Amino acid sequence: MTQTKLASATLAPQYHIPSQLPAISYPSHLLVGQEKLVDSFNLASGIEAQQLYIADYTGIDRIALFDALTLQANTPSDTYLVAVKRTDNTVAFEWQQQLPNDKVGTIASQTKSHIYLNGRITRQQLVGKVVNKGSGSQYLPGALAQHHYVYICAESLYKREGMWELVMQILDNRKYRVNSELAEIPLNSKIVLVGSGLLFSHMRQEDSVFAEHFPILAEMSHELDLTKYKESQYIQWLQQLAKKHHVELDQSAILPLFWYSAKLVEHQQRLSLNMLAMSHLMAQAQYFATSNNSSMPTKVGATAIATAINKQIARHNTSEEFSAQSFDDKFINLATDGELIGQVNGLTVIDTGDYSYGEPARITTSVHYGDGEVADIERKSELGGNIHAKGMMILSACLYRIFGRDAPLHLNANIVFEQSYQEIDGDSASLAEYCCLMSAIAEKPIKQSIGVTGALDQFGNVQAIGGINEKIEGFFNICRRRGLTGTQGVIMPSANVLQLNLNPEVIKAVNDGQFAIYAIDHMDDAIELLMQIPAGEPDDNNTFAPDSLYGLVQQRLDRLAGHEEVEELSLLGRILQKFNR
Repeated sequence: MTQTKLASATLAPQYHIPSQLPAISYPSHLLVGQEKLVDSFNLASGIEAQQLYIADYTGIDRIALFDALTLQANTPSDTYLVAVKRTDNTVAFEWQQQLPNDKVGTIASQTKSHIYLNGRITRQQLVGKVVNKGSGSQYLPGALAQHHYVYICAESLYKREGMWELVMQILDNRKYRVNSELAEIPLNSKIVLVGSGLLFSHMRQEDSVFAEHFPILAEMSHELDLTKYKESQYIQWLQQLAKKHHVELDQSAILPLFWYSAKLVEHQQRLSLNMLAMSHLMAQAQYFATSNNSSMPTKVGATAIATAINKQIARHNTSEEFSAQSFDDKFINLATDGELIGQVNGLTVIDTGDYSYGEPARITTSVHYGDGEVADIERKSELGGNIHAKGMMILSACLYRIFGRDAPLHLNANIVFEQSYQEIDGDSASLAEYCCLMSAIAEKPIKQSIGVTGALDQFGNVQAIGGINEKIEGFFNICRRRGLTGTQGVIMPSANVLQLNLNPEVIKAVNDGQFAIYAIDHMDDAIELLMQIPAGEPDDNNTFAPDSLYGLVQQRLDRLAGHEEVEELSLLGRILQKFNR
């Protein structure tokens, strides 16, 4: 068995920050990690009849992205729309690169780089309009006639069925008509739709015209892998974001920004590319860095970043504060010291939409004679989700794999999250529930000073779970408020170690020996930590040593099945037994 007591150095990411910030940054630095997007954009730019669909995500500053994306491409030549008389005396419009002479009227000039259309998109915005001017009329060009690249929000366009059909028709015909007075105008710009990947998949199946004209998909990356990129590249990304919001970063601000970014993606070797989250934080830090007596902005340093993060948490953690009060007032019963049979501290995450926090949960188990059912009270009361039910089934499979190979179990068990009044889902409590079940059967107490999280497979391996940082910090906070004793800690999956990015207060407590974090790979490791007894290894007859936990469980199951050995009484013993009836 492998039980690793984690050192404080592993509880947060470590970075190699250069001693000096890069001297310059360009808009193109915002495209770091977006090679797929850049390659797809350049491909679509080089193929006239194929358009590009960008699948982005919440957190992208689309305006900044489009500026950077268009600047890195080869700038198309300026073109001019002129009227040409054909041999049949009809007038047609054509685009030409040469600036027309004074004798030739220019209908429109396509000299602007790009535009982004979103919200309530109108026909006039797209193709323009004709207005009466004196005795004649004048064409006021739209986005397609003025810009080389026209970025359009796919969701906004899709909501207006008529506009969606218009764009698809323009792409089909490669030209468009403003009104009946003007000849058709050839399409001379590149249309780029930007929206969700789900909408792209839907329209590829439902709209044949869309599928024909949008074969190129660019899926944006939401994180940067530091095993493939340098920290300096991400610093330039941060600097460019800061420049856009008129923020100047101090050298000391970089490390806390890296920690904050890593926490957004929950990984020690990856950083967030969420442009809005990072730029919002820097703008708020700028406010705290600026003196109240001065309107002149100052450099943003580590103190301002820390203040902005703490203030951000304080604006969103009302639910967490109410939860802490309930524990402190003992409205919620949960022990963090001593030992109890059939009771364990599981770790959960509460997600309020814009903020999430960890909250320990008391899990209890009762066992009695029965037909082998492990009952999930949460499921029976319709408070357990499907994934939680799956975790309970896997837990039952682990029990039967060890003890029910050759005969049914004559035991029923009831497992419940105490004082839980909302739906519970996920399988991250299956390790804690298994340990609780073993404790109840063997009548062996569990240490209440250790919280447990982890998901099981059918072979007892402990698998990764979500929200590991919130869960550890949630249990640590309740222990800290009650007083750290040096015996408290958390059991977690080894697979989650790369996601650790804990608060400095937790790291300090671990470093001082006041709190411990154990990373494990198998459920037997958790048993030995929680109950201070060997789990046990089966012999050739699948029998466990009587002084191991599984040996105690096996003995209890045998008694419930009526297989316990009865000592043969002597003659005197039988006489005494007869008179004692």
